[in-house]
Amino acid sequence: MTHVMINIFLVSLMVVIAVMVLRTRRLFAAIVMAGAYSLISAAMFVNLDAVDVAFTEAAVGAGISTILLLAAMARLPVEEKPAPKDGRWRVMIGPLLVCICVGALLMTAVVALPPFGFAESPVHSHVAPRYLSESYSALHIPNVVTTVLASYRGFDTWGETIVIFAAGLGVLLLLAGKTRSRKVVDETPKGDKS
Repeated sequence: MTHVMINIFLVSLMVVIAVMVLRTRRLFAAIVMAGAYSLISAAMFVNLDAVDVAFTEAAVGAGISTILLLAAMARLPVEEKPAPKDGRWRVMIGPLLVCICVGALLMTAVVALPPFGFAESPVHSHVAPRYLSESYSALHIPNVVTTVLASYRGFDTWGETIVIFAAGLGVLLLLAGKTRSRKVVDETPKGDKS
C-alpha cells in the first residue's frame, strides 16, 4: 500500500510540473521544470524496482538533456521573434493531429495489455521463471537483477551505456565549442604590402 501511495504522489507531482511547463512563458523555467519532471520520473522507476531504467532516466533525462537544453538556450538570441498573427492555427493543426493519432494508438495498446501484476501474463509465465531458476545455477550470479542486466540483456545494457556515453560526449563537445576561442587568421601574404 505504501508503494501505491508513493506512486500516486509522484504521478500527481509529475502532472503538476507538466502543467507548469505548459503554462510558463520563460524558456529557462521550462527547461529546469522538465529536468525536475525527469528526476521525479526516475524516482518513480526506483519505487517500481526498475533501477536500471531509473539510472538511465536520471542520467539522460534529468542530467544530460537539461545541460544540453541549457547550452542550446545560451546560443539563442535574447529577443524572441513575434509570432505571426494570421495562419497560426494552420501551422498547429498538423502536430495536433499527429499527437491525437499517436495517443489513440497508445491507448489502444494499453487496453490490450494484461492487468498490472497479473500472474498469468506472458512475462510472468514464460520468461521470469527461467530467469529465477537459472540465475545462480547457469551463471553463478546470486543477484537476479544483475544476471538479467549483465547476461540476458547484456547487449541492451551495453547499448544504454553507449547512448549515455554518446550523449555525455555530445554535451561536452557542445560546451567546449562555446568556450573555445577562435583565432582570426590573416590571409594576406607577409611579403605583400599593397
